[in-house]
Amino acid sequence: MIHKPQLSLLAGALCAVLFSSVQAQPYPATPRTPVQDSYHGVTISDDYRWLEDFTKPEVKAWVAEQNKLSRAALDAVPGRAALAERIRTLLNSRSSAYYGLHTAGGKWFAIKMQPPKQQPLLVRLDSPDALASEHVVLDPNARAADGSLAIDFYVPSPDGKHVAVSLSEKGSEDGSIHLIEVASGKQVDVVIPRVQYPTGGGSVAWSPDGKSLYYTRYPAPGERAEAELHFHQEVWQHKLGQPLSADRYVIGKDFPRIGATVLSVAKSGEQLAVVANGDGGEHAFYLRGNKGAWQRLAAYEDNIKAAEFGNDGWLYLLSNKGAPRGKIVRIPLAKPQLKDAQVLLPETEGTLQHMEVNGGKLFVSALLGGPSKLSVVDLKTLAVRDIELPPVSSVSSLKGGAKGEVLALLQSYTEPAAWWRLNAEGKPVKTAMASTTPVDFSDIEVKREFATSKDGTKVPVNIIHRNGLKLDGSNPTILNGYGGYNISQTPGFSVTRKLWLERGGVYVIANLRGGGEYGEAWHLAGNLTKKQNVFDDFIAAAEHVIARGYSSPAKLAIQGGSNGGLLMGAALTQRPELFRAVHASVGIYDMMRIELDPNGAFNVTEFGTVKDKAQFEALYAYSPFHRVMDGTKYPAVLFTTGDHDGRVNPAQSRKMTARLQAANPAGQPILLRTSSASGHGMGSSLDETIKLQTDTFSFLLQQLGMAAP
Repeated sequence: MIHKPQLSLLAGALCAVLFSSVQAQPYPATPRTPVQDSYHGVTISDDYRWLEDFTKPEVKAWVAEQNKLSRAALDAVPGRAALAERIRTLLNSRSSAYYGLHTAGGKWFAIKMQPPKQQPLLVRLDSPDALASEHVVLDPNARAADGSLAIDFYVPSPDGKHVAVSLSEKGSEDGSIHLIEVASGKQVDVVIPRVQYPTGGGSVAWSPDGKSLYYTRYPAPGERAEAELHFHQEVWQHKLGQPLSADRYVIGKDFPRIGATVLSVAKSGEQLAVVANGDGGEHAFYLRGNKGAWQRLAAYEDNIKAAEFGNDGWLYLLSNKGAPRGKIVRIPLAKPQLKDAQVLLPETEGTLQHMEVNGGKLFVSALLGGPSKLSVVDLKTLAVRDIELPPVSSVSSLKGGAKGEVLALLQSYTEPAAWWRLNAEGKPVKTAMASTTPVDFSDIEVKREFATSKDGTKVPVNIIHRNGLKLDGSNPTILNGYGGYNISQTPGFSVTRKLWLERGGVYVIANLRGGGEYGEAWHLAGNLTKKQNVFDDFIAAAEHVIARGYSSPAKLAIQGGSNGGLLMGAALTQRPELFRAVHASVGIYDMMRIELDPNGAFNVTEFGTVKDKAQFEALYAYSPFHRVMDGTKYPAVLFTTGDHDGRVNPAQSRKMTARLQAANPAGQPILLRTSSASGHGMGSSLDETIKLQTDTFSFLLQQLGMAAP
């Protein structure tokens, strides 16, 4: 009889043999058709420009051949069927989860994720502790059983009788507003098109009387050139019961081409439009009094990041002016002048993230390099009290309700998300809106260590593994990172992560520069011409994991998506010997062409532009597509993308795949998986999620020599 350790080694060896036979199959023929461009006197050749145009039959045929090769490789992994069934069981057996809370008309509204339903639904409840009172307002699954229809966002009317819902198909995030009567679930008005798109997002706000709706609007065909139809966002007003032709323009013609607007309206009638200048973190604020004209309250240089009406005659602002980690100030709506702002909460050691004003209290969450802290400010005395939280946990959202009630959405690496009721005196109290997990995480340990980056910066590294782990370098490990857009990697729960951990795997998340974990300075240290710092941080995290004995290059995989996909491309081209496998999802790889992609202009404020010489030099220096070198021994790579991705052009993944396959055709497998039923990831059906996770886990388990279930 073969002992279990020997069986595991045998399974890993068998996996490698089977995958090697697939790898020996030739890659699909990929012609090289050089196109040359000149940037600031530098001539750059692009052999795969032809792969950018997905309308061409030859490109579609090439993608089909790549999918065929990937399917042959991934389907051949031993134990794949059992793995798929386990993932399906784990995801389907999760309890319901609630997020996206709103209050209106004395009721609570929420997006409810209810496995095994393909898509989340919109529900209304009497209170967070009265789940039996749940009333389904809109179930996309009833409209599209295949899960192709998704809710982008929703906003209830102030009286709670109607709700505006943005719906889109196949993960496209290309949404139209549907006006729904809450009691009956029936559509009661016209459908408002062109409100939501991945470029600038979308937003809706009701007038206080609930009789009209303010909404973001992209140009209609014929109003601008076709290439401009997902830019130039404006704000319009629709009165219920009126035809679309009667809708009127409100503001926005002078906003940036890449403006992304978020709307809100106070109970007293004041209107606020927050306009982001692309995705780099600059915001302008426009305020309109309940009887007055619009005024620009704050420009980009004023460094205001967020605003909230307090329903007490004040507008509350999160400001980074002179405070890189943030401070909270307020101004009176009766005389809204930024120069008269009153400081409520000065800058502290934490990076301010969320705020909620209710019941004479200001609740604020802050980041401590990744994990959260929570505080409450008495608006009369300005006394500050910290609220106790579980260790290494995060506050994902704060939401106020009736009678001064405030809820916080808390989660950690080992505890699923739950809404907790806050108070100024004691510990949070968990509500009935709490998820449970079908697997036990009590045997899982979370450590927080620090890697030293190339320039000496200390980079937090969150390490998750089973108790009793041996630090002998033999542990299969996934290192995950993002590092961009001021987005922070906070503690979050994943039920399928247990698949990896229970097999002796280690999961590591690095808090890289470019994110917001330590405030705006941390973000700015990893964007534009300083983007290389992000990659140095990630490489330092990998070296730390290896040096500490958690893993070794032969057992280390890396994983990231979107901006994290760019991170994967940079890491594998700069230090290919450091990793065994890479999963890069919906990523960016050709930095010379990214700003020309459909959503590319929005990224210029984060990445830079080739039109600027210094920024071009920085972009070209790390552009993964241009750093691929023929004959290099690259790790195995799985690229995943979706046809309907409006945030990152799938052509980025196609071109990077072609370049790596050509660089070393006899090396480790380079695979491309393109889904025809998804986009950037938002709005994907449950079945699509299960398929993607099955493929990625199959790939990583096989590459690191781990036995499947």
